[in-house]
Amino acid sequence: MIYEGQICRGPMERSSFMLPVAVGCSYNRCRFCNLFKHLKYRQLPMEQVEEEILRVQALGGDPKTVFLGDGNAFGLETGHLLEIAGKIRRSFPSCRSINMDATVTNIRLKSDEELRALAAAGVGHLYLGIESGLDDVLGIMEKDHTLEQAYEQIQRLRAAGLIYDAHIMTGIAGRGRGLENAEATAEFFNRTRPERIINFSLFLMAGTPLYEDAKAGRFFPASELENLEEERRLLQLMEWEGQRVAYDGFHDCITFRVRGRLPGEKEKMLGKLDGAIKVWKEKEPVFAWAERIPDAVILKE
Repeated sequence: MIYEGQICRGPMERSSFMLPVAVGCSYNRCRFCNLFKHLKYRQLPMEQVEEEILRVQALGGDPKTVFLGDGNAFGLETGHLLEIAGKIRRSFPSCRSINMDATVTNIRLKSDEELRALAAAGVGHLYLGIESGLDDVLGIMEKDHTLEQAYEQIQRLRAAGLIYDAHIMTGIAGRGRGLENAEATAEFFNRTRPERIINFSLFLMAGTPLYEDAKAGRFFPASELENLEEERRLLQLMEWEGQRVAYDGFHDCITFRVRGRLPGEKEKMLGKLDGAIKVWKEKEPVFAWAERIPDAVILKE
């Protein structure tokens, strides 16, 4: 496979065939993200996409799911996506779902008819970077949506038959606001009911605008203990019946992960978080950053 940049997809797509259809991210303005900053966004030629499909087919591949890369493949023109979906379904008869990342704006720019056509063509899971349930945090992070816009577009995609999944980031609200963010995000999920939730707990990556904000004292990151407590509160407050939701939460800095299905495995996940919280309460505060930011900056009031 010819691939430019860093491969990034949710853990629930680890068994999918990843098919590049674009390079980079057409939005590429989120203050915490450095995955695509070095890339100039462009759509890949259909000939290259088809060549990769045929390569996998020739090797005997017949994947049940296909994940379209890169940053927000759903932003591609609808006709182009439908053509790709047709090639996938003709080449891989076992394929049951074509999944990809999307933004709220990607959905808003497609008509109801386009959304229904994509669902009928086999597009299934759309992963939305919800990140936070607080409007002011979304604004600070330069996300492409408000909460009200997210509510509206999620309703539209679900009405069309598409499946809504969510990315979030504990710690994104900064120091002292974790529980507030957990409560707001839980309320958002209790209303919108995603099928999958992936929590990539905030990691300050060198070179991102948010990293520079932290260095300059404009953003004060939460400790990993705060992030664990935020995640616990989030899971505690998510309540619904008749639906199984897959949850996967990562804290790369402290190599901690909690995953399971809600609601059935909630108590097990809360117990694992309680154990981690107990351990980290006995330790010096740890902050997730790629290159050290002086403690005097991180910890100052």
